Amino acid sequence: MSKHNLENITRDEYPYLNLGLEGIVAFSTTKSFIDGQKGELVYSGYTIDTLAEYATFEEVCFLLWNDRLPSKKELDELNSLLVHERKLPKPVLDYICTTEKHAEPMAVLRSSVSMLADFTDPSLDDTGNAIVMTAKIPTIIAAFARARQGLDVVSPLDEGSTAYNFLYMLNGVRPGAEAEKTMDLCLILHAEHGMNASTFTCRAIASTESDIFSAVTGAVGSLKGPLHGGANTAVMNMLLALESDLKTADPVAFTKEKLEKREKIMGFGHRVYKTFDPRARLLRTMSKSLSEETGHEILYEWSEAILKTMKEEKNIDPNVDFFSATVYYSLGIQPDLYTAIFAMSRISGWTAHYLEQMSNNRLVRPRALYVGDKPKEWTEISDRS
Repeated sequence: MSKHNLENITRDEYPYLNLGLEGIVAFSTTKSFIDGQKGELVYSGYTIDTLAEYATFEEVCFLLWNDRLPSKKELDELNSLLVHERKLPKPVLDYICTTEKHAEPMAVLRSSVSMLADFTDPSLDDTGNAIVMTAKIPTIIAAFARARQGLDVVSPLDEGSTAYNFLYMLNGVRPGAEAEKTMDLCLILHAEHGMNASTFTCRAIASTESDIFSAVTGAVGSLKGPLHGGANTAVMNMLLALESDLKTADPVAFTKEKLEKREKIMGFGHRVYKTFDPRARLLRTMSKSLSEETGHEILYEWSEAILKTMKEEKNIDPNVDFFSATVYYSLGIQPDLYTAIFAMSRISGWTAHYLEQMSNNRLVRPRALYVGDKPKEWTEISDRS
């Protein structure tokens, strides 16, 4: 059947077909709740606004893994374990430092996470392995970011938060309190978000009773796709393209022209949210203050102009990717690293879903609608055109 015919398949003809699994409920979970009409996001009972104001990323990790906040003793123990596990096995670090410098960061991350399975203490349970990956993924990203520039890899600190240590390893200098706070908030906002493509991938792999490293490696591969994790990179590249010609740059005209050509404006719209993404609301405030602090005001002003135009022309609100782009850029992070940093945060949600799946597992086995011809007559090879 031709692609055209496949596109014409409708629910009227096949009422049990749900392209993209839209509206299908495949799992129950305690990890997060999204109200797309109200623009509400909840992690294990706590609103994202509450966690953004009061929590650290490490507390959010514990919350997602255990469905409750940690005591001070439990948080201290988790922080200690995360610090202890930051260093990479030598073969993994050697791979990062010797692979092609033009390699795609998410491809390097995917391979490195897979390699970690070979160097992990076999006595660790799944929660222990979740801690290992949460601790080591920031080191992987920072090490590759420096190695590809010909810079010395910075060893992780034996102190400080995940956010603080990552910025230190990435830039080679200790970050200030405001930079650490901003990075920590970004990690919290990206930690978990319902049954998205990468989380579904993770749980589907878990359902076969495969190991947690395989499940996370698959999730990284899913997040790598531009329709999932790569949108904020596309947003930043769009803004940088405007910045390349400051004299004639007109974000309003640019947006309208894209819409007239029916081209997608990355960072807008969401499969679930029908209003302002609550994470985007928080990032919007951060983007404004950071751009003013770092001299990137024009990027924030253009973002606001594009946002206003999209609302007026299409009544579409931004998602988390739109303002996270300028936030990361103001922190000095290269655009092609954005998706990898997304993974650095989402590892907490992926592993939480893995643990949940394994606690009450059922093999994921959906059906597919066959739309090809049948039965076909066999033709000898000599008679085939």
